[in-house]
Amino acid sequence: MTSIELVDPGRTGEAREAVPGAALAGAAGAAATDLQAGLANSAASSANATVPLNFSPFNFCFARQPILNRDGMLCGFELKVHVDAVSPAGEGDAAAATVETAAASGEPDPQTPAEAGTPPVTFAQAFVEALSEAAVQGALAKHPAYLDVSRELLFDPALEQLLPEPVMFELPLDIAVDDALIARLIELHGRRYRFVLDGVVVPNETFARLLPYVEGVKIDVSAISRALLPKLSSVLKSAGKLLIAMGVDTQADFETAHNLGFDKFQGYSFARPHTPSLRKVSAPRHALLNLLQLLAGDPTVAQLEAELKLNPVLVMHLMKLANSSGLAAGHRVTTLRDAINATGTNRIARWTQLLLYADGRKVALEDDPLLQLAASRARFMELAVLRLPSAGRDEADAAFLTGVFSFVDAVFGGPLDHTLNVLTLSKPIQAAILNREGVLGTLLSAVDALERGAFAEIEALCEWLTPLTVAEVAELGLTAAAWAGAADRSAEARGLERIED
Repeated sequence: MTSIELVDPGRTGEAREAVPGAALAGAAGAAATDLQAGLANSAASSANATVPLNFSPFNFCFARQPILNRDGMLCGFELKVHVDAVSPAGEGDAAAATVETAAASGEPDPQTPAEAGTPPVTFAQAFVEALSEAAVQGALAKHPAYLDVSRELLFDPALEQLLPEPVMFELPLDIAVDDALIARLIELHGRRYRFVLDGVVVPNETFARLLPYVEGVKIDVSAISRALLPKLSSVLKSAGKLLIAMGVDTQADFETAHNLGFDKFQGYSFARPHTPSLRKVSAPRHALLNLLQLLAGDPTVAQLEAELKLNPVLVMHLMKLANSSGLAAGHRVTTLRDAINATGTNRIARWTQLLLYADGRKVALEDDPLLQLAASRARFMELAVLRLPSAGRDEADAAFLTGVFSFVDAVFGGPLDHTLNVLTLSKPIQAAILNREGVLGTLLSAVDALERGAFAEIEALCEWLTPLTVAEVAELGLTAAAWAGAADRSAEARGLERIED
């Protein structure tokens, strides 16, 4: 899989060649951040990006939120960002305190001693550098990113190190609008950068002034007046604007926005019970349950072969997985028994658990939002528990199961506790999923908070997950997301390969 490059590796600090009248075309992505505090006055000292930079006093923690198209498939991510101040070795907490003071007062960014001629690192430069990291690009899994930008960031030359195609800049409704900002938007538009108005609930003067310069409008359907929503969406569609619904966390909100002609949908309605009817299950539900129950024991090859033959969709997936994962020891797998022997019951169990969430339509698994969310959560749980004291392989397997089955009600509906009982999951796993009990329950709460970009919640939970920190939780989230979205995973990854029917 080739991930989208957010940053131009050949960019230095010079202005990008303008493209007069450049069309606002291409697939838009999704990203929102809480960057405002650290951006003040960063533009004043960021003009030359060709000179090596000093130590950066910023530590960026990223979380992603999915955005779906009208077919219910992934088409982008909103990136939420938490910024911590960090200090070079030996500086202790003093540098972090200086960063916090500077961010609050609007003073220039604090720096470490630098060699003569070396410019200081600005917040914007550090942010762009963080976006270029492989972990961030891997977590986007070829999908575009929305980035919430402040006025200061828009005027910072470092912003133009970002490639325009895979990003969409979100403009907050409280941004100060004047002739200088309008001119800057026009300049960036000429360089193919695109904009959306973010978080619209009640149109205001900023909305009216910026509307001609944006490609789309993101409307908070959970907060806007139900009387205003159809009128506003109709006017904006007539004006040719891309409509993005945010806060779409229920089936009712999704259906309302879908019926009004919205183009994209941000939220977790797809992971709730009774998801929209456009989603199809990949196999009969009773067959999946029977197979999972069988795998929970110690089945023989003959038993597993007999059960799998009742589930032709999974047989097709298993044959492809066995032949593509490098487990077939140099020969092509041609029979179901060969596939079982080549992969082993443990790997079959994991694939079955993940394929439980696969959409029944012919879509790439990296575009399937529910499968990606379940796989990312399961992998996060597995990696995170291994960071805790005295955790081993058994704890990692239990953590994976906790994550992967925490969304099972989105597939089967009905009472979650009943489905968990049918799956014969252990009591600690059930308690973690149902009541957030124990270490597994706390980790599940942490990954849930990460999916919402609720970094304050993560910080509080980390007090019970020592030695895990907020930064490590965010790092593991990116690693898990990249694992789930990867197209050519090695056999050691033991999981989800790309399948295109």
